[in-house]
Amino acid sequence: MHLILTGATGLVGSAVLDAMLRTSEITRISILSRRPVPMAEEAKDPRVHVITHTNFGAYGPDVLRQLQGANGVVWALGISQTKVGKDEYVTITKTYALAAAETFSRLVSPSAATTPASPFRFIYVSGLSATQNPGAFTTLQARVKGETEMQLSQLVTDSFHIEAPRPAAVDPKGHAAIAPFVPDPGAFARYARAAALPLMSRFASLHSPTEEMGRCLVGIAMGKFDARMDREQKAGGEVFRADGGLRVVENSAMRRWMAEENTG
Repeated sequence: MHLILTGATGLVGSAVLDAMLRTSEITRISILSRRPVPMAEEAKDPRVHVITHTNFGAYGPDVLRQLQGANGVVWALGISQTKVGKDEYVTITKTYALAAAETFSRLVSPSAATTPASPFRFIYVSGLSATQNPGAFTTLQARVKGETEMQLSQLVTDSFHIEAPRPAAVDPKGHAAIAPFVPDPGAFARYARAAALPLMSRFASLHSPTEEMGRCLVGIAMGKFDARMDREQKAGGEVFRADGGLRVVENSAMRRWMAEENTG
């Protein structure tokens, strides 16, 4: 299986890369990155190919050639709304994701196009606060991620599936494999995280430990949770389908699935 990853130098992307490296069924990992990926360099894993890509709004023939045969992508590219202005935040969070989905839909293999059981899977890492029904006091992050989910939903086909997992407070504590590579979020974010995580960790739905989150995101990209998502979507609640076809996966479902796997 060939998977694509973006955001590999960030916190979520580092967790996903660690999970990919530990998954033997994955035979090729294509990382799209503006700069070198130290974690990938240290891994020295022949399955990993870092493709230097500076414009996530467009994809030239050389990049697309290297992505041919891919089965899916974990789109972990993102940035805090506190680090950039509104326009740049919208570009990184929404514009780039939509451009990638439109482009990657053309990577669908002939077999996937004729066999619904093996679609290309685009996994858009959203967030717990995302909403498709914003109000007057909705934050920029929640509004833009919700808008992105809705617009991505219009690109879903039988051979191109899009899922939007919504992790909560991302916590790298105890995840030794990514510790040397986790970016410094800045003094304010460090203090805020230190204050909030002890409380958040008491509630599974509000807490996303990076090790299990990475494994869950990779599992979704590989289709390992398809049957479970189908069942839970019918039941309603933690997995639901937006207009068009994208499926939202709430953090509470992700935590429960991984707990079940750990005890299974």
